[in-house]
Amino acid sequence: MAESDPTRASSALAAPWPAPAQAVRPEWIDANGHMNVAYYVLVFDHATDAFLDLLDVGERYRTMEGKAFFVTEAHVTYERELREGDQLQVLTQILGFDGTRLVLFHQMRCERLGGPAAATNEVLCLNVDLETRRAVPLAAAARERLHATAAAHAQLPRPARAGRAISLATRRPG
Repeated sequence: MAESDPTRASSALAAPWPAPAQAVRPEWIDANGHMNVAYYVLVFDHATDAFLDLLDVGERYRTMEGKAFFVTEAHVTYERELREGDQLQVLTQILGFDGTRLVLFHQMRCERLGGPAAATNEVLCLNVDLETRRAVPLAAAARERLHATAAAHAQLPRPARAGRAISLATRRPG
């Protein structure tokens, strides 16, 4: 892989990394008058792509190296309703990286609502060789970029919603 653009690599170190802000589009609104769940996932997926591009392991990596990150697991929480025209921004934080696997945590913020995240998304990504369709470790240069960003993000508090599972809590009698 050719040497990465140092401007891109240094801006990736923002902790957490802010994706470009955008507005909730009219076509994203469902019959309940709020943003449909599918579009939350779309916005989070675009944030993942932009973050990986910034670290030089996105589209260029796929084209030049024949490798890509696949999302193999995801968990989304919907905390607050988003409506047409709301300005939103996704903040991305690396929660873990081991050379092959990457855990990202996204928080979707809304200008109108302020305060806590309107939604969160935690994803487990796996670095895959597109020819063999098997998991492979990243090359040294890419691994160093991700480790550097992960180290910067490790200074952030762990999000309360990270690592959650879906379950029905057992209620105590009484």
